Amino acid sequence: MENSRFGFSVSKKIGNAVVRNRAKRLLREVVRLHCDAVSPGWDIVFVARPSITGADYWAVESAVMPLLRSAGLLLSEESEGEGEENLCQGHK
Repeated sequence: MENSRFGFSVSKKIGNAVVRNRAKRLLREVVRLHCDAVSPGWDIVFVARPSITGADYWAVESAVMPLLRSAGLLLSEESEGEGEENLCQGHK
């Protein structure tokens, strides 16, 4: 079974390096905690928008999860959290 891979793009328009790195950390954490719910075999790229600068974890999560759901990339809600195998590349 192939792993899903995630990429994060944060432009300099978002802010300085500290702001951009914080945005990437927030996105990575949401993906890390929910990547077992994503169908395997996908390459997904998140492009941060300026509104991420003032967002906390919960705001980012509430933006990312509906995007994955509307794209049809989430496994069934019942299987979320089941099993110990993590199918995301780079996460163990």
